[in-house]
Amino acid sequence: MEYQTLGQTGLRTSRVSLGTMNFGDTVDEAQGMRLVDRAIDAGINMIDTADVYFKGRSEEIVGKAIKGKRDSLILATKCWAPFGDKPNEFGSTRYHIVNAAEGALRRLDTDRIDLLIMHRPDSAHPELKDNETPTEETLRALTDLVHQGKVRYIGTSCYNDWRLVESQLTSRIYNLERFCSDQLNYSILNRYAEKQIFKVASRYGIGVTVFSPLQYGWLSGKYHRGQDAPADSRAARNFKVRLDSPLADAYYEALERLEPLARKAGLSLARFAMAWVLHNDSVTSVLCGPRTMEQLEDNLAALEVRLDEEILAEVDSIVEPGFGGGGDYA
Repeated sequence: MEYQTLGQTGLRTSRVSLGTMNFGDTVDEAQGMRLVDRAIDAGINMIDTADVYFKGRSEEIVGKAIKGKRDSLILATKCWAPFGDKPNEFGSTRYHIVNAAEGALRRLDTDRIDLLIMHRPDSAHPELKDNETPTEETLRALTDLVHQGKVRYIGTSCYNDWRLVESQLTSRIYNLERFCSDQLNYSILNRYAEKQIFKVASRYGIGVTVFSPLQYGWLSGKYHRGQDAPADSRAARNFKVRLDSPLADAYYEALERLEPLARKAGLSLARFAMAWVLHNDSVTSVLCGPRTMEQLEDNLAALEVRLDEEILAEVDSIVEPGFGGGGDYA
């Protein structure tokens, strides 16, 4: 396993991290325990979850799975998303952040969260977009949690370029904790982050972790034009993948050229796509979200893949740099 420091911290994170969004749904407790054990054996030292993943069930499974192994791991969780139907059970307020952190500590059965991530900015929620929490309030609440020893580092997810800059400057002006990382959606089929996000992250020393390197399964090799989605796929469950989406035609066109390129390199499309993301020096760690042991092993094998400049240029000719929508960035 390879390791890189996260932003301007001294924290060394594995190049591949374990994402647990499926834990509590398509991954039951027993399978989750097995996946965590294998990930740790392979050298993965960062496990990523969130309170909103099946109303805390993912956190509960992770907490059980890391018993006796906690001290060697970087445990990341997220807050912001609605966790109930009351007016203050979501968002970036001090009220919600403190309650969310306390709840996560209970579910994870731990005394600290190594990396607490703001899951989205307030503008991503229709009820908050015209009444956003001041950035200073959010950062002061997170700073207090760090000072109390309940949180060690803080990060963001899907903050756009100006929000990242504003957050960094607010921290500097008021001497508050700085967001050390941003978790974003990046893949061959969504290169939006290349326009500005990576540049801002580099300028301010923000570490980059990537979710959905297979673009919610589009790069898994499961989907082909004119064919029904496999029964066990996200598309079949209508979860994050729509085969009739506005981008579907563009995705199919890209896949029809990417699959032969992956075969030429002797790789599955999924391993090829994972390796392509890992090749980007701006990326600190890539989250894999396996449902099966076979998927985890394929993700880990991508660490051994080296893509030459000719192949990278071919990818650029298929999907141009910067391609993709900014829908994740409110």
